[in-house]
Amino acid sequence: MTTINLKDFYYWYIQDQFIEVADEVAEALTASRRQEAAYVERARYNKAYYSLDCDDGIEYSACQHEPSPQELLDRKEMFFRLWNALNSLPELQGRRVDAHLILGKSYREIGREEGVNKSAVRCSVLCGIKRMKKYLRENF
Repeated sequence: MTTINLKDFYYWYIQDQFIEVADEVAEALTASRRQEAAYVERARYNKAYYSLDCDDGIEYSACQHEPSPQELLDRKEMFFRLWNALNSLPELQGRRVDAHLILGKSYREIGREEGVNKSAVRCSVLCGIKRMKKYLRENF
């Protein structure tokens, strides 16, 4: 028989609680604890803090609550405001802001597609965002 402290194995024990268990049970608890510590260390070493379940939406739906009708209405209204602000930009600037913010392209990719320097694209996108902010402040 081996004496173990339950506080070492179960987080909900806040005080020392000693019990005697069979040697096999103590060894199984110790092995489980080592295995868990090894897993945590592997995750830390490999920077594996994120799940690979990205396509089925299970984790997303578990983390997100169903929006209320008011939240849906607010989102729709915000979408229309942003859409109007984006459409208020000149065509070239609007296309670049759309490509960078919505499509997620880098400045270099946009510049390569349009045959211009990435700094010109960056300047255009930043100025476009400023103009959108100004539009939103003035109109809403």
